[in-house]
Amino acid sequence: MTETLDPETGFLEQLGQRVRTMRALRGMSRKVLAKVSGISERYIAQLEGGKGNVSIVLLRRVSNAMGAHLEDLIPATEPAPDWPVIRDLVRKATPNQIAQAKDVLSGQGSGASAQRRMSFSGIALIGLRGAGKSTLGKMLAKKIGWSFVELNKEIEAQNGLSVAEIIALYGQEGFRRMEQAALGQLLARKELMVLATGGGIVSEPLTFDLILSSFYTIWLKAEPEEHMARVRRQGDLRPMADDRSAMAELRTILLSREPLYARASAVVDTAGLSVDAAAARLIDAVSPVLEQDARMFARG
Repeated sequence: MTETLDPETGFLEQLGQRVRTMRALRGMSRKVLAKVSGISERYIAQLEGGKGNVSIVLLRRVSNAMGAHLEDLIPATEPAPDWPVIRDLVRKATPNQIAQAKDVLSGQGSGASAQRRMSFSGIALIGLRGAGKSTLGKMLAKKIGWSFVELNKEIEAQNGLSVAEIIALYGQEGFRRMEQAALGQLLARKELMVLATGGGIVSEPLTFDLILSSFYTIWLKAEPEEHMARVRRQGDLRPMADDRSAMAELRTILLSREPLYARASAVVDTAGLSVDAAAARLIDAVSPVLEQDARMFARG
């Protein structure tokens, strides 16, 4: 006789999985989420495990602490992959923009997509912290003669605060808002660049969609152990400081983000490579776009 889950149990298990995935997307350990939300780590563990009654008020506190939409935590039929982007665009749109969107969706659109393809801004590197985005990005920019930009440093310069201070003062949602604003200012420069992004940029649909549509995006991939070793060498364990389960947390973060990182234009696997060998592989990966698109846009 096969045991089947009752609907309530299944719902709670799906809810727990969504909370766990959303937390990992944002690179937060349970300890950090508990501190920011003011909810005990034990309760969050129970929530993620699909056990016990869930208060909608506490669930809202959890979603707010992660800078997530409450609706994204509620199990439902899976929407299209681009739904979060469409939803966030609609929320920010003017009535005129919504009217134009209706025309496009009904088959009466214009050449907006072609215009978007023309907004080529260079090469963006994505991936988990410790992937080598800064080190390899600087080497690539020097090799091809473009400027190198670290998005997190741009955010800090524009706001006069460190990333840690921004998150402490304004939370994840505030940081993501400043990240999007900083990216917009970079794109307004209309110059080719190599951009190193923060590891969690994929958790914000609109910002990540802007990266994908404006840059030739490359996922710098490595083994979890390599990520951890590199981060430790940098002396930065944020957000895994003093967490005995740091390695397990890192694996969870990487697993949750992999489907989003995989949307990149190309993947460069640096596992087991020296810095020079990884840089050579990255240069090979960008050769097609340099030969075909970059010259055309540079002339414009």
